[in-house]
Amino acid sequence: MAQTSIIFRLELDHRKVSFGDVAATISRAGGDITSIDVIRPGHDASTRDITVDLQDNKETAVVEALRNLDGIKVVNVSDRTFLVHLGGKITVQPTLPIKNRDDLSKVYTPGVAKVCRAIAEDVGKAYSLTIKRNTVAVVTDGTAVLGLGDIGPHAAAPVMEGKAMLFKQLAGVDAFPICLDTKDTEEIIRTIKTISPIFGGINLEDIGSPRCFEIETRLNAELDIPVFHDDQHGTAVVTIAGLINALKVVGKRMENIRVVVNGIGAAGVSICKMLLGAGVRHLVPIDREGAIVRGGSYPYPMWQWLADQPQVEAVPGTLKELIADADVFIGVSRARLLNQDDVKRMKPGAIVFAMANPEPEISPEEALPHVAVFATGRSDFPNQINNVLVFPGLFRGALDCRAREINEPMKLAAARAIASVVTADELNDQYIIPSIFNEKVVAYVRKAVIEAAILTNVARRTPPDFR
Repeated sequence: MAQTSIIFRLELDHRKVSFGDVAATISRAGGDITSIDVIRPGHDASTRDITVDLQDNKETAVVEALRNLDGIKVVNVSDRTFLVHLGGKITVQPTLPIKNRDDLSKVYTPGVAKVCRAIAEDVGKAYSLTIKRNTVAVVTDGTAVLGLGDIGPHAAAPVMEGKAMLFKQLAGVDAFPICLDTKDTEEIIRTIKTISPIFGGINLEDIGSPRCFEIETRLNAELDIPVFHDDQHGTAVVTIAGLINALKVVGKRMENIRVVVNGIGAAGVSICKMLLGAGVRHLVPIDREGAIVRGGSYPYPMWQWLADQPQVEAVPGTLKELIADADVFIGVSRARLLNQDDVKRMKPGAIVFAMANPEPEISPEEALPHVAVFATGRSDFPNQINNVLVFPGLFRGALDCRAREINEPMKLAAARAIASVVTADELNDQYIIPSIFNEKVVAYVRKAVIEAAILTNVARRTPPDFR
């Protein structure tokens, strides 16, 4: 259950109620007081701001409990999460001040004309003379936002702004949210192509499956800048990173394990593809209707691609049936699909990545007594599989070497780089993946991505620190 932080402004009549009464009332209603600010002190009455942590569904109960307390007036209720979003979370700042007419003539007219002519003669100069070399478009249609689903482009904007903040803070990349008011595949492709000249890369975000596959495939073919659907590949990269280290913990090798992947949508397909690239020889992709089997016939191109791979098992069945004797379970599907009896049937040293959000496929309490390594997508449990570990460093590297695309070797290099941040001394079943705030992550990923881009001939320049 998600938590939130609420600020209650209360007027207290001390002749009728004490602060202890207030604290006890909040606690009984499910809140946890984290701070108290006295706004207006007084002997008989006072006004205080009380910050309370609580579950999302407890806010109404706390408010009602306070209002029913004699001697209390609830003046205002403010969700701290809403407060940090007021006015948006990003802004645009100039790189130099305009103090006089001479400054103006250089950055705008007439001086800017010579720069425009230089770019018109050589489009490649846009990388050195405009923001293109350090700018990424974070593009969505709002159809698959977090665990919220199809909430539309306006409601998706706070997520895209947050993504832009992370790009800037973690990797120094200037990213801008582009929220498109269309679900038409052709219109999305056309729009992104039309706006692409000012961007050095395109980060597709929260676009529903299966349209996301065609949009990314087409844009990669028709643009000469990296196009990366983070829900697919960011999730896959960090999953592989976590799995590399989890296998070290249990003493198994990638080529010897049997992996069950449940939920073959955008993320699941990319995870499967990366697992095969990483050396997995026994793969069981499963969706709602059951296993995708080798030699089968399927309506979706990516499912058919999986069915054509020799490493995919040919045995049909359900998740409950096929999880038996699996070394690894990776879930990007729905809550509560598994129980402890299911994971007990996995092989000794079992690894479970239950990444459905906000509630995993199996709870840690049920799984942990029976598995060797357990990971989720949540921040309140150890081993968070979070794609924030991926996209900042990945795009930093791609931009710095002006890569034409982000290919499979670059993704696998990023996964191995993330895994390498966790040293042998640090590695254990509770710590297989680094924190998103570990400063080594972006640097390691950037370096690995640039090296892979150069080796695969998609880099158009070699950064000075690689010469």
